[in-house]
Amino acid sequence: MERKGHLHRTGRRLAYSGAVLDFYRDRMVLPDGKEEEWDFLSHKKGGGACAVPVLPDGRILLIRQLRPVIDRKTWELPAGARDHQEDPSVTAARELFEETGYRAGRITPLLVLKTAPAWCDEETHVYLAEDLTREGDQCLDEAEEIDMAAFPLPELLARIRSGELQDAKTVAGILMYAQVRSAET
Repeated sequence: MERKGHLHRTGRRLAYSGAVLDFYRDRMVLPDGKEEEWDFLSHKKGGGACAVPVLPDGRILLIRQLRPVIDRKTWELPAGARDHQEDPSVTAARELFEETGYRAGRITPLLVLKTAPAWCDEETHVYLAEDLTREGDQCLDEAEEIDMAAFPLPELLARIRSGELQDAKTVAGILMYAQVRSAET
């Protein structure tokens, strides 16, 4: 197959504007010169942040909540959307406290994820949260029902391998923490 050019966008139109996401239709020219419409989602707040909260005994706190899109509860790292141009470390610390009642004495960047760059511009900043202290109860939004539990790292790695843990930010955060921890020993 002969290629005539390169993949590029010639236009973008807003198809639907939601509370958190805008849905766009991009007009794309393919390398062979054909044109197509591609879907694209833009996160209005730019994305979010999450924390890998490590208790003094080494266990990691996870929260469990219903995800209606997949119609089941999932275990995840505490996370949430940024408040517009808010520093992601502030988002991670805020969400950690709201969802668990814990505050981190130290919060360190681990990685930044591009959630699904083929069709969405959302990014998630992942932080290691250490020196945790319990400072209160969960401060949940009225629509949130969140359980919380602490797990040893080997158990979480086994849950990732078995496919029980599937949330991308949670899997990436735990694996990055495991890598950092093994590099320290």
